[in-house]
Amino acid sequence: MSENNIKAVIEALLFSSDKPLLIDQIRKILDNLDGGQIRNTIEELRKDYEESNRGMRIYEVAGGFQMISAPVFSTFLKKLFKGARHSERLSKPALETLAIIAYKQPLSKLEIESLRKVNVDGVIYTLLDKNLIRVVGRKKAPGRPKVYGTTRGFLEYFGLKSLEELPKIENFPVPLAKGEDNVTKETTHTN
Repeated sequence: MSENNIKAVIEALLFSSDKPLLIDQIRKILDNLDGGQIRNTIEELRKDYEESNRGMRIYEVAGGFQMISAPVFSTFLKKLFKGARHSERLSKPALETLAIIAYKQPLSKLEIESLRKVNVDGVIYTLLDKNLIRVVGRKKAPGRPKVYGTTRGFLEYFGLKSLEELPKIENFPVPLAKGEDNVTKETTHTN
C-alpha cells in the first residue's frame, strides 16, 4: 500500500470512529503496519489540517487519536445543535461526584459521601454504568470497601489525553486533598 493510501485509510478510520483509536487498533486494521509509521502519518495529517485551517483537527485523547471539529468553530456548532438534547449529559450530583473521584482517587463510597454529605448509591451506579468510573481496588479497612477511580471512558468523555490535563487543584477555591494510599489494587479488572 502506498504512503498516500495509508494516509487516506487512517484519515477515513479517524473520521469514522466515534471513539479515539489506539495505534494498536489501527495496526490490526492495516495488517500490522509499523506503529511508528502510523504515528508519523497521524502527525502528518494533524499538521495538514492545522496548516490548511480546515474545520477538523486530530487530537490525542485517552491514549488514542480522534478527529474532532476545530475548537475555533464551536460557536457555529452550538448554533447547529441549539436545542438538541444530549442523552449523555450528566446531572449536577453526578458531575460533583465524578470531580471528587477524579481528583482524589482512589476513594471509597463512604469517603465520597462524607465529602458530598449525601448518599451516592444511585450516582455511583450511574457513573459505573456509563463507564466513567470503575472499581480499582479495595481499602485496607474493616469490610474491605471498594474504592473507585476514573476510566479511559472518563478521559474520552472530557476529551483529555490523561488525568494530568485536569485543571490544577490550586485554581479551585476549596482545595481537595489527595486520596489515601492504603488501597490494594485489583489486577484482574482493566478498562
